[in-house]
Amino acid sequence: MFKFFDTKDVDALATRMVDDLVKRIPPANFASSGRKAETKKARTHDLVLREASDFVRGHKLNLYTKARLANNFKWALLDAGYPKDFVDRMTVELAAVVASAGTARR
Repeated sequence: MFKFFDTKDVDALATRMVDDLVKRIPPANFASSGRKAETKKARTHDLVLREASDFVRGHKLNLYTKARLANNFKWALLDAGYPKDFVDRMTVELAAVVASAGTARR
């Protein structure tokens, strides 16, 4: 019963994903444009979402842990200083990836 509320793994995942994003594309450099910057943003975006997908395939997440993952990810990105529209889009995409990877696991 208490395993339902065990969020240690998803909390660590959210922290790892945000740390990786901050390391690859610091919030101060996020507004930079150009072909190289856009390619780097796209690769980092895909990498972060792939990490979440791989995690979900190896762990059984319930509704609470999925929501906790998305919420922690969102607030950590906002606290890091990323633009709100980017944070909202990434959070929605993360939630979709987590939901679809969990369904594909079955």
